[in-house]
Amino acid sequence: MLKHLKVTPLAAESLGVRSMCTFVETSDLRVLLDAGVSLCPNRFGLPPHPLEFRAIIECRRRIAEAAEKANVVTLSHYHFDHHTPSYEDWLCNWTAEDETARQIYQGKIVLMKNPKEWINFSQRRRGWVFQKTGGKYAKKLEVADGRTFSFEGTTIKFSEPVPHGPEDSALGWVLMATIESRGEKFLFAPDVQGPISVKTLEKIVAEKPQLVMVGGPPSYLAGFRVNEEEFRLGLENLEKLVEAVPCIILEHHFLRDENWREKAAKIFEKAERVGHKVLTSAEFLGLENNFLEAMRRRLFMEKPPSKEFEKWMKLSMDKKKLTKPPI
Repeated sequence: MLKHLKVTPLAAESLGVRSMCTFVETSDLRVLLDAGVSLCPNRFGLPPHPLEFRAIIECRRRIAEAAEKANVVTLSHYHFDHHTPSYEDWLCNWTAEDETARQIYQGKIVLMKNPKEWINFSQRRRGWVFQKTGGKYAKKLEVADGRTFSFEGTTIKFSEPVPHGPEDSALGWVLMATIESRGEKFLFAPDVQGPISVKTLEKIVAEKPQLVMVGGPPSYLAGFRVNEEEFRLGLENLEKLVEAVPCIILEHHFLRDENWREKAAKIFEKAERVGHKVLTSAEFLGLENNFLEAMRRRLFMEKPPSKEFEKWMKLSMDKKKLTKPPI
């Protein structure tokens, strides 16, 4: 669909992990968007299944290979599935102390969310830590909020901070990024959750992109951390987005629910009616979907892990982080 922008999802829920990490190439620039990947430490009362660890190892490999080629790395917000921390953690992030982050950020122009403004306390702290650790290896660290950066024939335009979901989200704010080359636009909208915010929807549509990657509404949290009305609004806005944009890559929170496609029936119907496409990252790549977290409970029943892995499961959370699982 795009001739001057090559978009390659590297890690995502449909690829077995928590992430929206994507590599974008133009004739002028190579951009690594949100270079983080994580696993949920406890879902359905269970740690990640061995298949999830194999998936994060593969995603880490792809991200490292893309980082070698990248000129620019972006950081939309400071959750660990969107940037890579500099400490040892084999349970959630599959990171070696310092080494993993340095491999991604060393020698790069890093365009990042402002760590001091429009940010909640936990992300402010993580932003400060990032600047002292992984960020110190960057060729240049630039606050990107509301700014446009030009690289010959390619521009990266960042939104002002938009809510991580609803307008009053306790999870803070994120940056969206529009990459444009020779009249073609790809818009990256991480963690906007649909979007739930009508203002965020308006900002996306106003850019008139041909391709959007968007984080869908968190149906697996509906009625728990997200109220039903917010989830409904996220679906309604996603339906409007599908109508406005020729191709949507739908990812992230929504795909942590095994029944997400059933809940998204109206979105797919709308896309078909107007001749537009809605794809997961895996489908965009021509691969089978691999929703491992959503299937975790079933995986432990149908593919029970080894005795050695079961012993590892009994370790404390802190010890699990410092001990590679026997997979």
